[in-house]
Amino acid sequence: MLWSVSPFGEAKVGIPYGLFNDVNIYLVFVVCFAANVLVFPIMKYFLHSINTYCLRWYFYKKAALWVARRAKVGSADKIKKYGFWGLMFFVSLPIPGTGVYAGTIAAYLFNFETKKAFLANTIGIFISSVIVWSTTLATMEGIAA
Repeated sequence: MLWSVSPFGEAKVGIPYGLFNDVNIYLVFVVCFAANVLVFPIMKYFLHSINTYCLRWYFYKKAALWVARRAKVGSADKIKKYGFWGLMFFVSLPIPGTGVYAGTIAAYLFNFETKKAFLANTIGIFISSVIVWSTTLATMEGIAA
């Protein structure tokens, strides 16, 4: 679960970690998915409250602008062009830098409505989790065979 809320892995690391440590395959999926979904409201709160307060400090502001530019460069075209579907697809890609953290930041930067952003992120997390879960299970079957 901790890997699934971590920005260093999200469910992309939490699911394989749980499966390789012999946790029930369905429990791993549900817990990692739910933990990853919880990131959205936490990040949303951070971006609206704490981020606004911390932008007063030069070093924080410089780092925040760097992260914002990276998020816009990596996702801007797809999210601007396709809106909800672009954000959902972006979050659903099970590759580094495209999870719920980046999706929430992108939704914040592009002024998405909170309900739509949450739904797009949740569906994207679900798709990504299914891909990682099924791929890990298939790999484990191949290793065990």
